[in-house]
Amino acid sequence: MRPRSPLGLLALTTVALTLAACGGGDTGTGAAGGEETSATGGGAAAAEPITQLEIIAPAAPGSGWDQTSRAVQAALQDESLAEQVTVTNVPGASGTVALAQIAPQTGKEGLWMASGLAMMTGIITNNADITLDDVTPLARMIGEYEVIVVPAASEFQTLDDLLTAIEEDPAAVPIAGGSAGSADHLFLGLLAEARGITPSDLNYVPFSGGGEATTALLGNQVAAGISGTGEFAAQIESGELRALVVSSLEPVSSIPDAPTLTDEGLEDLEFFNWRSIMAPADLPQETIDQYIATLDALQESETWQQTLTDNAWDDAYLSGEEFGTWLEEENTRVTEVLEGLGLVQ
Repeated sequence: MRPRSPLGLLALTTVALTLAACGGGDTGTGAAGGEETSATGGGAAAAEPITQLEIIAPAAPGSGWDQTSRAVQAALQDESLAEQVTVTNVPGASGTVALAQIAPQTGKEGLWMASGLAMMTGIITNNADITLDDVTPLARMIGEYEVIVVPAASEFQTLDDLLTAIEEDPAAVPIAGGSAGSADHLFLGLLAEARGITPSDLNYVPFSGGGEATTALLGNQVAAGISGTGEFAAQIESGELRALVVSSLEPVSSIPDAPTLTDEGLEDLEFFNWRSIMAPADLPQETIDQYIATLDALQESETWQQTLTDNAWDDAYLSGEEFGTWLEEENTRVTEVLEGLGLVQ
């Protein structure tokens, strides 16, 4: 895909691969993405502990960004990668309120911000003046794949059955998901585009929470539903819902029998709701290197791997230049899908 902005043009210095204490883990690929895990294509580097660090969670306490920020905080301290770490909540406008506070603080050290897909879409749909170009991308940390489900007794046995019905009459196939422009909506839009269906023709029914969507599915009020894998895992396991596809290339541990995009011949559509760590722009190169080495070491640590397991988070780790390049490509893809859905003019 063509890059949209200079996000990936960080001139990162080569980081020495010396973290022997954390060796032996499977860090060459992540469960969500499959790329190399460090800026230099190898393992984590030894990093000097960060003396003082503030992490901005761009949403309210208890939110996904808050949980991610506090998990990073705890793991950094448990692994002695940082001495003092605090988390500050700055909620509002899909994270763009926090972004507007961080972006002007160019060159400020000891400051990180959680970010992710929701912030990217908020920037695009609100045509925000301040964008992710105005901060330094450090690392993509976690992700959650999407899954499309139908009631157990549905006539749709496969993804192809569902898409064929949508092709014939989009209005007759209501599909429940999260808010307009959410990860759910975006993945459905990607599938529609790949099938030659106009995304804005989809009969997408947004719900404020996964519980409401599940109720609508089980009550046969909608034909299908889409959400993160964790939302429907229990109903899939019980047999109340059937998974038609998961947005990964390989089976996902929480729903291992769900057909993958590889099974469907749609490998180019891999998609997940990601969260990341950013820092202010115009930092000294040695500071950027230290931050990336710290996050590389964090990702390889037993503490962080246990955190992923405990929270049922997919390891989507990607850092440094590779993350910056991926971010450019993802921004282009998300912008095009939002335009196709009629959410961006």
